[in-house]
Amino acid sequence: MSFAPSIILPFAEARHMVERHASAVASGATELLDLLDAGGRVLAEDIVADRDFPPFPRATRDGYAVRAEDTATLPASLRLVGEIRAGASQADSAIELHSGEAVRIMTGAPVPTGSDAVVMVEYTSERDGKIEVHRSVASGENFVPAGSEARRDNLLLDRGTLLTESAVAVAASVGKGRLHVRTRPSVAVLSTGDEIVDVRVEPRTNQIRNSNSYSLATQIKAAGAVPVLLPVAPDEPVRLRQLIEEGLRSDLLLLAGGVSMGKYDLVEQVLVDLAAEFYFTGALIQPGKPIVFGRVRGKYFFGLPGNPVSTMVTFTLFARPLIDALGGRKPQPLTFTHVRLKSDIRVKTGLTRFLPSMLTGEFEHAEVELVNWQGSGDIAATARANCYVVVPPDRERIAAGEWIAIIRK
Repeated sequence: MSFAPSIILPFAEARHMVERHASAVASGATELLDLLDAGGRVLAEDIVADRDFPPFPRATRDGYAVRAEDTATLPASLRLVGEIRAGASQADSAIELHSGEAVRIMTGAPVPTGSDAVVMVEYTSERDGKIEVHRSVASGENFVPAGSEARRDNLLLDRGTLLTESAVAVAASVGKGRLHVRTRPSVAVLSTGDEIVDVRVEPRTNQIRNSNSYSLATQIKAAGAVPVLLPVAPDEPVRLRQLIEEGLRSDLLLLAGGVSMGKYDLVEQVLVDLAAEFYFTGALIQPGKPIVFGRVRGKYFFGLPGNPVSTMVTFTLFARPLIDALGGRKPQPLTFTHVRLKSDIRVKTGLTRFLPSMLTGEFEHAEVELVNWQGSGDIAATARANCYVVVPPDRERIAAGEWIAIIRK
């Protein structure tokens, strides 16, 4: 039998290995979509300003446009000489302000010539064509100068930007009703094992339903890719090889199960026979230690452990940056949030642990504690969790009240 080399890496080193490969991945094809359909996709063109932003000095508060120097001595009495509303025509807003005067103005309206500040309406009173100012303003207060956000032809969004709601708003503001975006990468999912049956099959006593393919498909969709679910592969090398070769037609192949050291764990053997290159065959983490990462026939693959929680965790930790890259996005760093620990944690040292946990509380009172789980096969407990607590490999005990890192699910 053929076996992959044993390359076991600490967590950070394994993660950085994936990130380095992801950074070298070439982006895929592009397509043109209506703006309404482009949200969540990756931009394949640069977006530049088609004019200055804002195109005029814009009031940021309802109130009165004034000369700041006229409000130095309080209360200041100013003569009301007009009104400018948001969306007013150029003629209606062509007011020139002089010393001792004020113009009623609405949020978003152009500040008139001669004014250098807007005093908020709540700091004024109005009577008999005059306003009385009860609070001074500084020059430049409560309005945005023309061109201060961007100048015409300034770059606003780089290609490779994820089209979040704010990025879509930028595209809309420059009149981009259609956008060139990256096509979604395809990710093949191949679950392995004679004990695995389809979700529609009544399992025998010694069988389990295939949950891994469906959890991975859900994660793949959330990552912006298209899942391609293959039939369950038996513990038999010929059929397993056929299904692996079918999976390599996709942009990325995820194999769930068959990567441990058991007699019938055949995935690595088949990959070696296909002349695969292995970058690591394990990471010092729990759950998910038998994670495999490599490349074969020009396509990257991950061999994910078969226990369902291990499968979900290792996807988050390792597969996600490669999917980002295949979709045209710069691989995103793994970010942690720190919160107070509600109950003590005791573990053995040596592994970086990602343990299903529950984050509760709100505002500055958030805290986290482990859920009661029975190991990496306990998907019911993991479904109750909303995050993973991250325990460093050199910590045996973390006391309640300490700050601890978490990853949100």
